[in-house]
Amino acid sequence: MNTHADRTWRLDLGANCVGSSGVRFRVWAPRANQVSVHVLNQEGRDPLPMEPRRQGYFDLTVEGVRAGDRYRYVLDGDKVRPDPASRFQPDGVHKASAVVDPDAFDWTDRGWTGPVLKDLIIYELHTGTFTQTGTFEAIIPYLEYLKQDVGVTAIELMPVAQFPGTRNWGYDGTYLYAPHSTYGGPQGLKTLVNACHAAGLAVILDVVYNHLGPEGNYLADFGPYFTDRYRTPWGDAVNYDGPDSDEVRHFVISNALYWVTEYHIDALRLDAIHGMYDFSATHILQDLAAAVHDQGGRLGRRIFVTAESALNDTRVITPPGQGGHGLDGQWNDDFHHALRTVLTKERAGYYQDYEGIKHLATAMQEGFVYTGQHSRYHRRRHGNSSKSCAPSRFIVFTQNHDQIGNRAFGDRLSTQVPFEALKVAAAAVLLSPNIPLLFMGEESGETAPFLYFIDHSDPGLVEAVRCGRRAEFASFAWEGEIPDPQDPLTCERSRVHIDGPLDPRRAVQLRWTRRLIELRTAIPSLGTGGSLSEHHVWAYEQDQVLVIHRQGDQGPDALLILSFNGARTSVLLREPVGDWRLLLESTGTEFDGGGREGLQQRLVIASEGVTLPLPAYAVVVFLWEA
Repeated sequence: MNTHADRTWRLDLGANCVGSSGVRFRVWAPRANQVSVHVLNQEGRDPLPMEPRRQGYFDLTVEGVRAGDRYRYVLDGDKVRPDPASRFQPDGVHKASAVVDPDAFDWTDRGWTGPVLKDLIIYELHTGTFTQTGTFEAIIPYLEYLKQDVGVTAIELMPVAQFPGTRNWGYDGTYLYAPHSTYGGPQGLKTLVNACHAAGLAVILDVVYNHLGPEGNYLADFGPYFTDRYRTPWGDAVNYDGPDSDEVRHFVISNALYWVTEYHIDALRLDAIHGMYDFSATHILQDLAAAVHDQGGRLGRRIFVTAESALNDTRVITPPGQGGHGLDGQWNDDFHHALRTVLTKERAGYYQDYEGIKHLATAMQEGFVYTGQHSRYHRRRHGNSSKSCAPSRFIVFTQNHDQIGNRAFGDRLSTQVPFEALKVAAAAVLLSPNIPLLFMGEESGETAPFLYFIDHSDPGLVEAVRCGRRAEFASFAWEGEIPDPQDPLTCERSRVHIDGPLDPRRAVQLRWTRRLIELRTAIPSLGTGGSLSEHHVWAYEQDQVLVIHRQGDQGPDALLILSFNGARTSVLLREPVGDWRLLLESTGTEFDGGGREGLQQRLVIASEGVTLPLPAYAVVVFLWEA
């Protein structure tokens, strides 16, 4: 049985088991005059009228209903709809909902208290393409690999809420409470989370509260879940601040609490919060974060809320007492964009705003690159200063689902830059003072693309997606035929190759990734930083070299030198002054560097300076020697 049966919060929407053989159905439907519930297992029984309650709710307790039984709502006698708060849609987005008993799963993670924020090393994966089977439970055999061979501490699942068809990134979900049926539904997801905790891995879930997908989205039949006062890239915005928005906010916040309570999820990653429009006195993000943090306290677990935001606005991660929303962290796209311009020299689209290694140094030192100056891409001033934000508030990456999949051909960095350059990119992320994130397969230099794929049943909608993708890529001037999102082969091509022996280069990349994570974990000065004062970054623009001095709460300082130069170079170091001992070099024989350069084992930096020769695309780590 559920080990958290003493929780003080329970979902008050949808179908909830009461007693030994009853289910209470409750739905918010202010746009309906009458609502009935039709339990499909009860042959010969007509839909049962529900009792109207205050604020547009309807409810009814029905005896003789069990977990697994199918049901649906009937609005005003003629609109037959699934439950907006359905826990399970076994037959897809258009069919009946199924009753789920949240207390039936046998959890074994009573001793699990959740991760420490600064210890997070995140591995983002897509359930459908991480394995050949494409289910939650198919991930479980790889948990030991992720924990031991790679060294991550958390997996982050791309959205799993029920979406149309069998293949989708998950951002077209239409039933926020229902784990996708072909992934394994509620049982499969709980089994995966339980196994992750047993393996010592946290689970982060990507949730989408800025829009719902177009197919199977019947929310507007029930109530004013959306508003035309604001427009988003996906259509009308979710109604967070207009008339009747209190119940919409309740629906979304309850969803967040549902995942962390019924599924023991350790953190939520909120998708594209710049599409969550709210001009009320207390922003929905603040209410949501506070509710999740409070529930974590009641459950005796550390639970975090992070977000993706295109605003470069530190209010997202500023405490409410200081005028912020109080989230625990946010993705830093500036870091990625600056890093990619250094590695690939791209300048199209949003990359036009980034000036290579100078901006990468800024991202490493301060967080945001754009802190209020004019952006050519946005054609306005963009962002505010993040100098006061702890490095642990930013999640950084070389790649993620967006930055690969939202390229026309889903091409990974491993197909664009030299092998040695991949090592430098990995070190920039995994030895940064921020929280690092890897995208599935990146640890071993996966070359399979990650493409955008869908499985819609409406031909008009499919064509609209195709046209939208072409329009989205216009500013990047990519040439060639864009893979068809609806083609099943597009999804198949996106599967990673985790099984079987790796070719020599991929085996080296995996060994390199693991070594970087070992250093990050073992040496405090190479872990997540607590304050900006604990690290300093110098950019040698002419030489394309970054020098990072990192300090920790204990142990020796670290000196990290990253050469993004495709040729041999040398740098004159005048700081940080000290006696440094070589710890790691990427160009040695251990990491298939061919021993190109025998770097000096000891580096003494004095005020007059010392010249350090560097091979092309080199990573060198020194530790301070007392």
